[in-house]
Amino acid sequence: MRILVLNSGSSSVKYQVIDTGSQDTLVVGQVERIGAGGAILTQTRTSDGERIKRSGSILDHRDAIQSVLDLVNDPDRGAMESLEELDGVGHRVVHGGEAFTDAVIIDDDVEDEIRDCIELAPLHNPHNLVGIRAARERLPEHPHVAVFDTAFHATLPPKAFHYALPYVLYKRHRIRRYGFHGTSHRHVLERSAQLMDREPDTLHLVSLHLGNGASACAIRAGQSVDTSMGFTPLEGLVMGTRSGDVDPAVILHVMAREEIGLSEATALLNKHSGLQGLSGISGDMRDLLEEEETGDERAKLALDVYCYRIRKYIGACAAAMGGVDAVAFTGGIGENAAGIRARALDGLGFLGIDVDEPENASLTGGEEGGFGSGRVALLVVRSGEELTIAKETERIVEQRERDR
Repeated sequence: MRILVLNSGSSSVKYQVIDTGSQDTLVVGQVERIGAGGAILTQTRTSDGERIKRSGSILDHRDAIQSVLDLVNDPDRGAMESLEELDGVGHRVVHGGEAFTDAVIIDDDVEDEIRDCIELAPLHNPHNLVGIRAARERLPEHPHVAVFDTAFHATLPPKAFHYALPYVLYKRHRIRRYGFHGTSHRHVLERSAQLMDREPDTLHLVSLHLGNGASACAIRAGQSVDTSMGFTPLEGLVMGTRSGDVDPAVILHVMAREEIGLSEATALLNKHSGLQGLSGISGDMRDLLEEEETGDERAKLALDVYCYRIRKYIGACAAAMGGVDAVAFTGGIGENAAGIRARALDGLGFLGIDVDEPENASLTGGEEGGFGSGRVALLVVRSGEELTIAKETERIVEQRERDR
């Protein structure tokens, strides 16, 4: 199948057209600055590197989706001669709440359910929904599938997803741990199994998605049993600008002492913390590694805290699963920062984790492979969220056809 994968943000649409049979990406592109004037659309065809860049007025997501379809369907520089060659559209949706434990064909009722989840993901779901509506309007005859970041974690047991808060808050407001980066962790599981020549349901895997956002996932026998992100993507590992785990009383204390309100506290945790907050320099790993080389103590502190938190979560995931067969890294940092991988794994020899330093150093710039010299396999896996969304879309479309 040829699947158009869409990831709609507040002022952007990222997209790929993927052939699920060959698993090749045919074109990749994005629309930026939607509604802001001077919007920019770029697309690259992977077969020959043909690149298109256009700028102009794109007023809303409907215009953006139409521009994407025009380029995808460009006879000279696109991915197909006719949109009839497109078999479906897969939409990334961040939060499915408890309503969605699997990908699903989108209809009006599903849109309503996604809207009901907006209060759980106010920064993401509204924009995902706008993109869905625009695409369904432009491609009404094609099947549209919602693939949820939270769905992979629907297998978390109650002991892992409940917070020790009054139970009535769970019943009234759905306060619980949901987990995110699910499509990424699913891809890491499948690709790790391939690299190890194992079946996914035989693996006890710690999956580490390390990018500007970061999360760990304990995958036991092919199912997510615990993960670092919680009710929101704020919990867990240190991230570029997000704090990760923090004593909730700290926030109450800071709000009182600094006389800040809810919106300022939210910004503090999400936009001014993490690597950015600790270092006072940047939330970009590349900048901090450069500054650490010059002897900057704050940069070193930020990186030490970052790696220490990863190490703790690897141990926690291993304990949750009762053992570990492999640790896999993905995401911009996980794939490229060999030094960070080594620092995060340092001291875990008691788990059977030992780093082959030359192999680790060789795995950068998109290279996949193993770098372990101990009992536990250590892997680098290229990001593949879009491929996972395309494959999930194919599965749901085929399932609908069989059920007819």
